[in-house]
Amino acid sequence: MGSICGFSIVTGGAARLVFGYDSYGNTCGQRNEPIEGIRLSGLDHTDRKFVFFLDPCNIDIVQRKIRSLALCVSLCPSEELATYQDLKRFAMLNGSELCSYELAGHKYPGLPERFSKCPKLPVPPSKPLPVFNRCTPLDISCYAKFAEAVVTFVGDNSVLHRLVAGVAASKEIIIGLCVLALGLSMILMVIIRYISAVLVWILTSLVVLGSLAGTSVLWWLYIDHRLYGNATVAIADSGQALLVYAAAATVFTMILLLLMLFMRKRVALTVALFAVAGKVFVQLPLLSLQPFVTFTALLLFWSYWALTLLFLGTSGNPVQNEETGLTEFRLTGPLQYLTWYHAVGLVWITEFILACQQMTVAGAVVTYYFTRDKNRLPVTPILSSVLRLVRYHLGTVAKGAFIITLVKIPRLILMYLHNQLKGKENACARCLLKTCICCLWCLEKCLNYLNQNAYAATAINSTSFCTSARDAFVILVENALRIATINAIGDFVLFLGKILIVTATAFAGVLLLNSQRDYAEWLLPLAIVCLFSFLAAHCFLSVFEIVVDVLFLCFAVDTKYNDGSPGNEFFMDKALMEEPARLVTSVRRRSQAGDQREEEEPGW
Repeated sequence: MGSICGFSIVTGGAARLVFGYDSYGNTCGQRNEPIEGIRLSGLDHTDRKFVFFLDPCNIDIVQRKIRSLALCVSLCPSEELATYQDLKRFAMLNGSELCSYELAGHKYPGLPERFSKCPKLPVPPSKPLPVFNRCTPLDISCYAKFAEAVVTFVGDNSVLHRLVAGVAASKEIIIGLCVLALGLSMILMVIIRYISAVLVWILTSLVVLGSLAGTSVLWWLYIDHRLYGNATVAIADSGQALLVYAAAATVFTMILLLLMLFMRKRVALTVALFAVAGKVFVQLPLLSLQPFVTFTALLLFWSYWALTLLFLGTSGNPVQNEETGLTEFRLTGPLQYLTWYHAVGLVWITEFILACQQMTVAGAVVTYYFTRDKNRLPVTPILSSVLRLVRYHLGTVAKGAFIITLVKIPRLILMYLHNQLKGKENACARCLLKTCICCLWCLEKCLNYLNQNAYAATAINSTSFCTSARDAFVILVENALRIATINAIGDFVLFLGKILIVTATAFAGVLLLNSQRDYAEWLLPLAIVCLFSFLAAHCFLSVFEIVVDVLFLCFAVDTKYNDGSPGNEFFMDKALMEEPARLVTSVRRRSQAGDQREEEEPGW
């Protein structure tokens, strides 16, 4: 990807993007070489540093480009030019000719070519864009067509104008509410260990009571139907349906009650893991900054990626568009696949950055868990984890990210094909496409979870990716029921946390926005705040979720290879030691029976 960026810079794509170029292939602000077959190329534009479009509102929405003749000018018009006399006066006073190069400025009003080679009247006032040197109209109302195409749900320009005005008028409140959402997310990660037990048992009770209530209502409806219903065929069919529903609900409720009975101790493990995860954030407060670091890294990379993509869009050989007659730069031959390679790099390196966060968090949590005396933790365990990642495990992270890329790319291609063929394919093809997309999505989620545990296994053992993935998979299979309980209950508790943050932020937003009487359209600002608060809560609580998953893997490894006896003491926190004595007894029995087998296995 670095070579692609260097290629676009060396071949002039970066210069054409930054300085701009006209419709004859000349780069503004410099001396140009003639291009064979293209007239008016090879001009000296040293004094003409700005790109001016004759009709800036002529936008091709499909191709997302301006279909107007572009010229290099020395000055953008700062006031409206309503007539050709105004164009002539502007050219004479400022030396900036706004018509095509072959037309003399002092002859503009009388030339017959003025209708096709001069700007569309009236010429709106404009100013150059910073850095990119394009003359942009000060009144952006001419882009309303493009805005309507993007914002399809807005049918009235006045509605869009009021919404934008509402956002502009409440920008200080929006920023304040976004900061509030960040603060609530960080606070929730610390206090969730105190409320997780209440949330988990409330959730469990509500599920059980809801199932019992639903089953009771169905049986009541069936009995009421049998006692008071008429003996018609339709009524009899309804009674049979109620009986089937009630029986199915009864079976479901019985299975649910049995699961709750046998898995209540695993629910207690989930609560204990949440409590220990809260302690981890207290001991390692820099973990709370991981979302900021990851977001900054992603933002920098996405900016670089987008800039390089723009460079590629202005790289290549000059080609004259047969329809418009304008000169464009396009990559031809094998070079046209550079864009596709660049797109694959976007997915891979994005996944790589996210995997680096997972490995960093896993390394810090593993250090915390396997340090018996928490007072002897390293000064900066997170920094130590980052250094270990950079020195030893970049290949592991790159391989895990590449595996996710191999699954995500086909899914994105199928989603693109599905959108392109919408309304054209038959029902069988549509069903097949959706099935493939769903299967690839499920596979991607499973691989993501396995990768995350593989990174934790790497942090424990410093083994390679494949070895760590195998060891983590064995541990996960041996603890399948515990994992199902932790993921089901833990994910729902974290989802409730996200809803809590969004609700609190939205409530504060309603109070603050409703107190402002200068504008009435505060729905869009509130939607922006709610969206940001959900994203912020997701980023922070996803780190909390990673901590819980890594803690569980450490707990599973600890209970597999230690039994609490002298010389084999547990590393786990006291909250996890409150697990039932049955667990320790079974671990000891398994340890005594399998000493020979464990000696032959690779050690953790």
